[in-house]
Amino acid sequence: MDDVKISVIMPVYNVEKFIGKCIDSLLAQTFTEWELIAVDDGTPDRSGEICDEYAKKDSRITVIHKENGGAPSARNAAIPKAKGEYLYFMDSDDWAEPTMFEDMYKLAKDNDAQLVVAGYYIDTYFSETDFYSQEQALPSKVFGTQREFREYAHKMFDKNLLYTPWNKLFQRKYIMDNNIRFKNTFWDDFPFNLDVIRDVERVVLTEEKYYHFMRARSDSETAKYRADMYEKREEEHGWMLSLYEHWGIDTEESREMLYRRYVERVIGCIENVTNSACTLSSEEKNEQIRKMINSETVRKALKIAKPNSTVMKLMLIPLRIKSTAITRLEGTVISKVKSGNVKMFAKLKANR
Repeated sequence: MDDVKISVIMPVYNVEKFIGKCIDSLLAQTFTEWELIAVDDGTPDRSGEICDEYAKKDSRITVIHKENGGAPSARNAAIPKAKGEYLYFMDSDDWAEPTMFEDMYKLAKDNDAQLVVAGYYIDTYFSETDFYSQEQALPSKVFGTQREFREYAHKMFDKNLLYTPWNKLFQRKYIMDNNIRFKNTFWDDFPFNLDVIRDVERVVLTEEKYYHFMRARSDSETAKYRADMYEKREEEHGWMLSLYEHWGIDTEESREMLYRRYVERVIGCIENVTNSACTLSSEEKNEQIRKMINSETVRKALKIAKPNSTVMKLMLIPLRIKSTAITRLEGTVISKVKSGNVKMFAKLKANR
């Protein structure tokens, strides 16, 4: 293991049904010069033991056992131990196509890239055999300059290619030199990636798709109510505005993406309030919705955003007319579809 090219870092928690397929997909890689650092984050099931069993059979696999601290702390615990030229962050309930490392590493080396971004699949399972696969990708592109990447990034945000870590190779030197780590926050992937792309110079995008993000767990689509979701989305929007201000990019296309992205997520916040798990009173729910649809940022977003689908155009009408009652009804309908017809919800979400 003196010649590690890619260090795979993987938090492990409560995934005993999935971890075997995940690690098997790494063992099946055509590129063999990798190491896996699996971090057992105090998992209550057999996930950590399963990792230990794989480690006994393959010297490329190392297992760290620690007290539960969440995915950010698990990833951060492994980063200093990584030996590879590049870092790859994998979720322990997903899997990858066999040529992923070979293809992405070649792109990285051929272009001295600090970041390689690939397409991926979102596989939403309705049963053991029935699933809907959504493809996320853009045409391959080698960015000649930092400015070129920044001007193109709105398209990558639109395809959800810049939010997650598992469709990317990160140059370890770049991560270490800039002291980039995962923040101890919910949805920690996003701020990590924002820190990476803030000043990145050499980026490669490939249209090939390798990673399978698995929506197979019972809580993947029927998300639990989060009391702070709206505040979290407001924070994220602020991060995006700050990024584009830092970049010096203020085009019509980038502004439209920023505010369409924001208002689409506000729809998710409205659904969150109408979720059956929400413990707010009826009046409190109305107050939350009233606050959202009357905010200055939402009013600005509704003027700038150009929805891509008829469905999304229709969903924004209650917000445009500032109707709390109709907006709440809409959120309730979305929540019922989300929990009662996952297949329909997945397809509507994919084509929004």
